[in-house]
Amino acid sequence: MARFKLLLLPGDGIGPEVMGEAMRVLAWIEKRGFASFAIEEDLVGGCAYDAHGKAISEATMQKALAADAVLFGAVGGPKWDKVPYEVRPEAGLLRLRKDLGLFANIRPAICYPALADASSLKRELVEGLDIVIVRELTGGVYFGEPKTITDLGNGQKRAIDTQVYDTYEIERIARVAFELAKKRRNKVTSMEKRNVMKTGVLWHEVVSQVHQREYKDVELEHMLADAGGMQLVRAPKQFDVIVTDNLFGDMLSDVAAMLTGSLGMLPSASLGEVDAKTKKRRALYEPVHGSAPDIAGKGLANPIAMIGSLGMALRYSFGLGDVADKIEQAVATVLAAGLRTADLRGSGTKTVGTREMSDAILAELERLQ
Repeated sequence: MARFKLLLLPGDGIGPEVMGEAMRVLAWIEKRGFASFAIEEDLVGGCAYDAHGKAISEATMQKALAADAVLFGAVGGPKWDKVPYEVRPEAGLLRLRKDLGLFANIRPAICYPALADASSLKRELVEGLDIVIVRELTGGVYFGEPKTITDLGNGQKRAIDTQVYDTYEIERIARVAFELAKKRRNKVTSMEKRNVMKTGVLWHEVVSQVHQREYKDVELEHMLADAGGMQLVRAPKQFDVIVTDNLFGDMLSDVAAMLTGSLGMLPSASLGEVDAKTKKRRALYEPVHGSAPDIAGKGLANPIAMIGSLGMALRYSFGLGDVADKIEQAVATVLAAGLRTADLRGSGTKTVGTREMSDAILAELERLQ
């Protein structure tokens, strides 16, 4: 039986609650003999700041570097709004992305038939939606230097954030998008702002070159990112794989998330380069929802995005795509049966809590097995 090293970082707010449900699925996987896991758990975000004075400790970073994959919950909350910027809870996640070299963020946006009416768009626009946003994660304006706030005197300040991209950064994220599209519907839409940004000009040029050299068999279209946002809410099913930079990817993936009915539904994977020797890549998996401090500890959180993130780990890091398929099928069946957490409640459905939703998914996994 294959054995994998897995680091769990539940974080803050609802993070520990939804992580607990993912651990129950892990236990089911081990019980059924699909794989075994050497699991460690540690702190990140606000709870790490409370314990260590920083959003992630050096010891935790070493565990992350040694793991086959990291499963991440959520960080942040009002409690830490006043902590220094460099040690804010989100800094822990940014450091994990940077130090692990997690340059490719993969966010699927799938609208289950049972949830089509939960979307803010009409059913016919979202029913059957299945798109993926590939976001460059370690470059761009979030990491570019200089990044400063300068006091100009007379009550005036100047803030600077720098958008920076090198050719190789665009090439490697483009390849991830093209490779993913080849396994789906063979279409990539590249989004940038070449009309007003030099990085957009380079992005357009480099993606076109990679396509011409290596992926002529994949359909490529270019779209300005603001027009792309409009098209996502006008006719989202026109897209297959969208590739874009760190800033626009952050925004567009949240727009895509709401097309599916709830942020609580969507997982994500953040992947590094494939190691030439081991053929493995470092990876972190997390739900796209936040820490939701207003419902933390109440047993109301939707665990599906966290369980789905585990499913992505099974697929991309552990070679257990068949088990990941079972998880997705179990979730779809439970939703079709009318069970909903509070974020998805609607007429004719039964509202359940975090544990009850996981109970139903596990029961369906058992039935499928």
